[in-house]
Amino acid sequence: MKAVRFHGAKDIRVEDVAEPSGDLAFDDVLIAPIVTGICGTDLHEYIAGPIVTPQEPHIYTGATNPQILGHEFSAMVLAVGSGISHVAVGDRISVQPLLSPRNDYYGKRGLFHLSPSMGCVGLSWAWGGMGEKAVIKDYNAQPVPDILTDEQAAMIEPAAVALYGVDRGGVTAGSTVLVSGAGPIGALTVLAARAAGAATIIVSEPNPNRRRIIADIAPYAHVVDPLSSDLAAIVRDLTEEGVGVDVALECVGMEASLNACVHAVRRQGRVVQVGLHMKPASIDAMLWALKDITVEATWCYPTQIWPRIARMIAVGAFPVEKVITARIAAEDVVAKGFEALLDPTGQHLKILVTT
Repeated sequence: MKAVRFHGAKDIRVEDVAEPSGDLAFDDVLIAPIVTGICGTDLHEYIAGPIVTPQEPHIYTGATNPQILGHEFSAMVLAVGSGISHVAVGDRISVQPLLSPRNDYYGKRGLFHLSPSMGCVGLSWAWGGMGEKAVIKDYNAQPVPDILTDEQAAMIEPAAVALYGVDRGGVTAGSTVLVSGAGPIGALTVLAARAAGAATIIVSEPNPNRRRIIADIAPYAHVVDPLSSDLAAIVRDLTEEGVGVDVALECVGMEASLNACVHAVRRQGRVVQVGLHMKPASIDAMLWALKDITVEATWCYPTQIWPRIARMIAVGAFPVEKVITARIAAEDVVAKGFEALLDPTGQHLKILVTT
């Protein structure tokens, strides 16, 4: 079968590989991926990997590179193990890609995303969404309502990252919110904050193409170029008595962005770290104390969030499909996918791949 595989930095190949073979375990599901998103984690692997893809056998899954990529995807069920009853052959699903023990400290508490042994379909598992077939575990197969499109089902995974950040920030009806960074996760965070009831949403983004895209998909947002405008002054102008926003969501993973969020949030406000930092950040801890703020940091998402997001999409409250800017074939995954997303003058946020 055809699959997109990561071998090393700048080395992603479309190859013929063996299909899944043998009898399914009682908790296995054989699937045919339909459409798969390219994630920022995939981009990091392409630029500087291996980072999270395993050079040695993964501690839990045993997987090693080369890795079939793709952890944001929808699929069709082809066959199920004897212990599977929540999905059947022919069902469409959204794949919740995290794999972890059910019986370690975190697994026993339902905090599957926090297990130190956690693996991920498409990053540290034998299979991924950018292959014609894959085998996943029962808990990875999440049924979706018929009303959802295949593309919407594929977008649940990145939407989960965004919504978890909004949840941790306590965004509610009437909240004032700053989203720093309008990449794919930042754009989904804007949509998630709106779905949560935020009344004022300010978006800080230096890239003009991303500012244009977010202004188009979220016309209610106040979009600011932090390089040419005084973000702090704009935040004061848009908040009650100039105190700052209730919640600031950092979606870039950069020191300057984090510190801008701290300056923008009101006293006793909340800053949420959604983007992943690739290096340590210098912060003004005294300012944190003087403002009496809460700083939250997030990792992935609680896996139980899938049905909630599917319902939000189904009723039109969370239009995740607006973030999709291109659809490509697997054969074009490097030139029209990875390289296009890395182009700083490019026009894309989320690119979906069909194998």
